[in-house]
Amino acid sequence: MKRLHIYPLLFSLLFCSTATLVTAQTDTPAATQLTREQVKRDRDEFVRTHSYDPVTENWVLKKGMEPPSGMKTRAEVKAERDAFLRAHRFEPVSGTWVASEKPRDRSTMTRAQVREEARQFHRTHQWDDNTSSWVEKKVDTKKK
Repeated sequence: MKRLHIYPLLFSLLFCSTATLVTAQTDTPAATQLTREQVKRDRDEFVRTHSYDPVTENWVLKKGMEPPSGMKTRAEVKAERDAFLRAHRFEPVSGTWVASEKPRDRSTMTRAQVREEARQFHRTHQWDDNTSSWVEKKVDTKKK
């Protein structure tokens, strides 16, 4: 009688171990891992070209160093943002940016209005380094 209870137990253990092995495997190949030497080389290059600014709590490019190729300057990024803000206005009812009929003159706005509009822009957009442009942030529409 006791022997009959062992077979279901062995079968379930075999099934569980097989299922574990199958789920542990991924169907996509692993991404190429950086070697330790490559990571050290990248770190040394970064430290050679950047310094830490404790005031802004950010890494900045050292004086006389060129930024990586293909990177836009801070002034170019701000100019693109300002061009977008001139051509669009935020519609709070729909929560979207609507294109204006004609470009707005932002110089007539108060500093607080400009600051609030820029703050709203940064809430809804983010800079994408891959495309070198401002892209709208994805909105999570799931109900909690």
